[in-house]
Amino acid sequence: MPGSASQDPKARSRRSRPLRVADEIKDWVVERGLQPGDRLPGEADLIARFGMSKGTIREAMRLLQAQGLVETKTGPGGGSFVGEVTRDRAAALLANYFYFRDVTIDDIYQVRIALEPGLAAGLAGRLSEAQIAELEAIMQAYAQPASDAEEERQQHVASLRFHARLSDFAGNALLGFFIGFMAQILTDLTVYKRLYATPNHDLWRTGRQHQIDLIAALRRGDADQAREIMRSHMEMARAQMETQEAQVMKRFIAE
Repeated sequence: MPGSASQDPKARSRRSRPLRVADEIKDWVVERGLQPGDRLPGEADLIARFGMSKGTIREAMRLLQAQGLVETKTGPGGGSFVGEVTRDRAAALLANYFYFRDVTIDDIYQVRIALEPGLAAGLAGRLSEAQIAELEAIMQAYAQPASDAEEERQQHVASLRFHARLSDFAGNALLGFFIGFMAQILTDLTVYKRLYATPNHDLWRTGRQHQIDLIAALRRGDADQAREIMRSHMEMARAQMETQEAQVMKRFIAE
């Protein structure tokens, strides 16, 4: 859990008391090197330690629970413990931030083009046969072109799962998280914007071949080739999805 001591003290002082106490508890956890699952002090100890009322401490702990940073267990051996925010929960919270912002296909692909070619290059020659086999297994979900709109959507989601899984293999947790997050946003767009209302066999054929070529480059450890294949794949996908988005908008306006 990152500490919040670097925040502007004036801005921090304007926040509600429970929010300030929640930040202080996080700082205290970090300073003592506590890990997920470690027990936190009891309520009376927290009241004395932070010099706050019972109500303020309880509200601060509720805030930390809502963030997933504190877990409370009841019964014998119960109490409050340091929690660990899962990758899925962190992605969901970040998605809420972008919910009312006008994020475009181009915005998403600017990020993907900046990150994914480097990821591919860094993984060249480093993946085990089991990991490569896992990627190839994902590709079986779109081994043949889609026959209808629903199958097209399912195949596109599976193709994005290929990229999300590849990001899981990254040694860089930040890189892996953001690439996986972009894949999740695009997965959501296939539902909310109906980007794949009709099968697009050109996109399927070209995209699948890119992934086949990428796996070959990863297997033989060719970092430069892996980087270029992924870059080409991203550029192609961006062009295709921007066209699909424009068509979706035209249909929406016509209706």
